[in-house]
Amino acid sequence: MFPPPGKPSSGSAFVWMDRYLDSAGSGPTYLAQDPIARIVAASLRRGELLGQYELGPYAIMANHVHVLLLPKVSPSRLLQSLKGVTARQANLLLGATGETFWQAESYDHWVRDESEWDRIAAYIEDNPVKAGLVQCAEDYRWSSASKSAETSLGAAATSGCATMGSRTTPDG
Repeated sequence: MFPPPGKPSSGSAFVWMDRYLDSAGSGPTYLAQDPIARIVAASLRRGELLGQYELGPYAIMANHVHVLLLPKVSPSRLLQSLKGVTARQANLLLGATGETFWQAESYDHWVRDESEWDRIAAYIEDNPVKAGLVQCAEDYRWSSASKSAETSLGAAATSGCATMGSRTTPDG
């Protein structure tokens, strides 16, 4: 199915919105602050340890987060927990207790097969490169592709430097 003329598909609309967020010159960019990005990264790992999901690739951008996961609990419960905990902790640091931190809605998509998972995983880990923040995905501290011990989930071995124009896979 193709979208009607002048109407973007949901995928192209998502990419457009993502590029817009990456280039936004105004609005809150709290996630660019290391202490707040650290809270979100730690919370993502904590949710996996609590058995709420299997954590896949993620990238914490200045004003949004990309995460690919396999939920083991209701997605709405999962997001409520993740957003609630991180909002409370971030707002404490910002001196904004009780203020809205996350937007009310989020974009979710059910991944249907392994090739779609791989495509989305590559998109997520390459997002900081496409946003012009780093030359190689592995150099972005707040991503699963990071070489940093603070955020790495071992995903760096499955991605290549974007400037090399290649992507490796775990089996070669």
